[in-house]
Amino acid sequence: MKLMAAWFRIPFWQRVLAGFVLGAFAGWLMGPAAETWFGPLGKAYVTLIRMIAVPLVLFAVMNAVASLHGQKSVAALGGRTFAWFAITAALAVCVGLGVGWVLKPGEGVTGLSMAADYSVREIPSPVQVLLDVVPGNPFKALAEGKILQVIVFAGLVGFALVKLGDRVAGVRKLVGEASEVMIQVTRFVLETTPIGTFGLIAGLVGSYGFEKLLPLGNYVFALYLACALHIVFVYGGLVAAHGLSPLKFFRGAAPGMQVAFVSSSSFASMPAAIRSVTHNLGVDKDYASFAVPLGASIKMDGCGAIYPALTAIFVSQYFGLDLSLAQYFTILVASVLGSFGTAGVPGTAIVMVTLVLSAAGLPLEGIGFVVAIDRVLDMMRTMTNVTGQMLVPVLVARETGLLDKQVYDAASSNVGMVEGEAAEREAA
Repeated sequence: MKLMAAWFRIPFWQRVLAGFVLGAFAGWLMGPAAETWFGPLGKAYVTLIRMIAVPLVLFAVMNAVASLHGQKSVAALGGRTFAWFAITAALAVCVGLGVGWVLKPGEGVTGLSMAADYSVREIPSPVQVLLDVVPGNPFKALAEGKILQVIVFAGLVGFALVKLGDRVAGVRKLVGEASEVMIQVTRFVLETTPIGTFGLIAGLVGSYGFEKLLPLGNYVFALYLACALHIVFVYGGLVAAHGLSPLKFFRGAAPGMQVAFVSSSSFASMPAAIRSVTHNLGVDKDYASFAVPLGASIKMDGCGAIYPALTAIFVSQYFGLDLSLAQYFTILVASVLGSFGTAGVPGTAIVMVTLVLSAAGLPLEGIGFVVAIDRVLDMMRTMTNVTGQMLVPVLVARETGLLDKQVYDAASSNVGMVEGEAAEREAA
């Protein structure tokens, strides 16, 4: 028990960093065998955090909507949230286009072959995307993990609990208790993040190797730079404009960002993001339980905005095509609107790229050049997504009085066991 207590005394981010470094070393040392030996650890970790995502969202959103009765208008909060989603997505597209225009990642790239298993995926129309939000069968949506449909169903149930008032007081209490149970389960699962990080990174480095990634090094660098600029200057600037410390925001959001980087999944990162926003940054728990899951479904600044914009620049440069002003505008509009329909799971960013390239009239064949390294790109893209999903609730909470400034100013970077739980473990 003393060994376990000592483990939990190590800051969460240091445990995750150790898993990352050791995983990279193991992957480099063992090569492709690392995927066989250590890959299952990463897969098990991602499965665990996906396991808790749907029930967490279901009970959290129902409880959040029911608890917002008598507070700020749900419609007003939702309107502000969507507005910031759109504004930050538009800024992300501009950053992606700007970095691509300056660094020119598609020039001088030769000798690359398209992935053998690449095929163009069907892109749903905007009308179909809206129709798909409504669950034809809520139980099927729960079983298939269609988070946006789950949010709609849970929201309707929450409104019904508000409408029925005291007649369903027991149900409201049960929903709240179920939400608390899922939060506790989430804490347990998050403690496996260092082990999951080790397995994921070991498998990634072992499968690809460093030498295979060099031909597209400039493109990878451009995407990482664009995401970093967006996180630091756009997100940091918006936080500062709201009278808050950017450093404290990033410190409090760090656990969610770390999980996002290693898991490459907004849904998998959602439990850590919710806890970071509420426990570390002081956002009202009920509002955060509504805004963060919604952001995990439609707020994709990395995958749905920066990545498609930068890839459009890359493809145009690789094929020697000059983009017109109309095409730039089309990329902007398609990325912002399309990002609202991007699912928060690994791999689906390719759908967004296909949508944007099709809208701008660029060759779809160019997508094949980045498919092979998509996993490497997805880590930074997803961290950008999740950072934005944590940013918007902070901004809206600050504007509407739902932010506890004292908690924010004392921002902690520990998303694992809270102090009381750690003390109990140590005493045991």
